[in-house]
Amino acid sequence: MDTTAAAIESPARPRWLGVGLPLLAGGAVAGGLALLHFRDPHVSGTYGYCPFYELTGYWCPGCGGLRGLHNLTDGRILDAIHSNVLLLPLTLGFIAWWGTWLVRGWRGHPTPPRLPQILPKYALWLALAFLVVFTVVRNTPWGSWIAPV
Repeated sequence: MDTTAAAIESPARPRWLGVGLPLLAGGAVAGGLALLHFRDPHVSGTYGYCPFYELTGYWCPGCGGLRGLHNLTDGRILDAIHSNVLLLPLTLGFIAWWGTWLVRGWRGHPTPPRLPQILPKYALWLALAFLVVFTVVRNTPWGSWIAPV
């Protein structure tokens, strides 16, 4: 009697178990976007104030992000870009990452893909350098066109 073959085979895992966490994360993001849609961040102090801006008087790379997401939920893409020019590419990147996580979960790899696996290490350093330059430029007179509205 061969017991090794029975020990190696395990029962098939249902596919819906692999997509549970990505769907839960997507639901949480959808809930946050619904809150942003119905509670307008354009009103000063609605969600508090940016701590970086309050401490330094300079805009951080994320300043204008909540207003931009609110504009996206209203379908106003140009207004969202005007609020924070980085918002649209970051949103599209997040959707691609989440979609990859969802497909991997469906295929039986329930862990989310880590960012270093998607981007090479030098790309992460370039992204960090870009954020620093973006922050400095948006706080100068020459970068007033990318300052948050």
